[in-house]
Amino acid sequence: MLITFSTENFRSIREEVCLSLVANSSKEHEETNVLRPTLPPRVKSMRVLRSAALYGQNAGGKSNLIQALRVMQKILLRSRDHRSALPVTPFKFSEDTLDAPSMFEVVILLDGVRYQYGFSATRQQIHEEWLFAFPKGRTQTWFKRELRPGTNEYEYTFSAHLIGNKQTWKESTRPDALFLSTAIQLNSEKLLPVYQWFSDKLHICEEGWGPKFSIECCQDDRKDKVLNFLQAADFAISDIYVNEKKVPSDVVQKIKSLFSPEAKIHEESEIKQIELKAGHQSNSGEMVEIDFNNESGGTQKIFCLAGPWIEGLAKGHTLFIDELQTNLHPNLVKFLVGFFHSQVENQSGAQLVFSTHETNILDQELFRRDQIWFCERSEMQDTRLFPLTDFSPRKKTENLEQAYLSGRYGALPYIRDITQNFALF
Repeated sequence: MLITFSTENFRSIREEVCLSLVANSSKEHEETNVLRPTLPPRVKSMRVLRSAALYGQNAGGKSNLIQALRVMQKILLRSRDHRSALPVTPFKFSEDTLDAPSMFEVVILLDGVRYQYGFSATRQQIHEEWLFAFPKGRTQTWFKRELRPGTNEYEYTFSAHLIGNKQTWKESTRPDALFLSTAIQLNSEKLLPVYQWFSDKLHICEEGWGPKFSIECCQDDRKDKVLNFLQAADFAISDIYVNEKKVPSDVVQKIKSLFSPEAKIHEESEIKQIELKAGHQSNSGEMVEIDFNNESGGTQKIFCLAGPWIEGLAKGHTLFIDELQTNLHPNLVKFLVGFFHSQVENQSGAQLVFSTHETNILDQELFRRDQIWFCERSEMQDTRLFPLTDFSPRKKTENLEQAYLSGRYGALPYIRDITQNFALF
């Protein structure tokens, strides 16, 4: 599970910001909104939040925070095969940051062991990389990698706790690649849990999930769970039909003509078209099939979320979603968040972090005060990230939505009077 995520000098984020999912000492929603992971003996107990919501003005940096974690994941998972510029973009409104590296770091908890992993990089190369482990509560420096100033050479520091062929991993790591990724490619078992958290447990949705995974769920024994999910959300769908149709040979030939002769194209028998339909019960009791493309935007979005929600809750994933509220009624957003706060539905330690403009859910009945975060654009055009708890809102009594919209917490757009100094026509 995720404990903290920090980033610096990435897009609108200039100075280091840190999103923390560590629960404070408050006992609000203790049984529903807080995870209490099992830790080794004599290691100080920890309480971690099941969810967090990001609020703020448009262009305040909410999406950039989520994108920073996505870029970290992408660099790590694709590092060994990377042959182009690394996908980092520094803060561009200061000369001091244009050529400086961007930094990304997570603190995660895996099987009772806390890990702190991060790196800094420019588009050309990795500048630093580090991994610390805390198996017994004390720091173990598994490895550190630092670019020597004025050179293209790295200085490595290894711990005896990191077993394996470290020299080979070191010599095989390119300047634009991560040591962790390289070591995994060369069969490091010790580093595998950290890598697998990024590859298997962390799921990030920046522009909306497509229906592919939910369709796959409807083709096996998870179909009933998808239907239950849709029906619980008050969508009058009685059944889901997934039909596979073979693509006609003339269409296959047209597809092949778009690629070079060397490109590997699936055999014709493997090229299929997926047809998705929803079954609705008519007044006479008959089943009427509706093409899913003709369903409402909200229905389509909930269906796309059904698979990731079901799988994420079952396997303890950490989900990051940008603009969760798009096409959804406020009650549906509460419905989605509620799964992660449920002791029945969320028994695997799944977590949800999402950005939203939906203030109707900014409610102490749904969230603890330490679960609410704000992104704000400063006068210097950089992003500031801060928690609601900085303002010490009154427990259970303060109307968070009203206070936010009135400007008490900041992170609101400054809208000027259009009748003054603006000639639109």
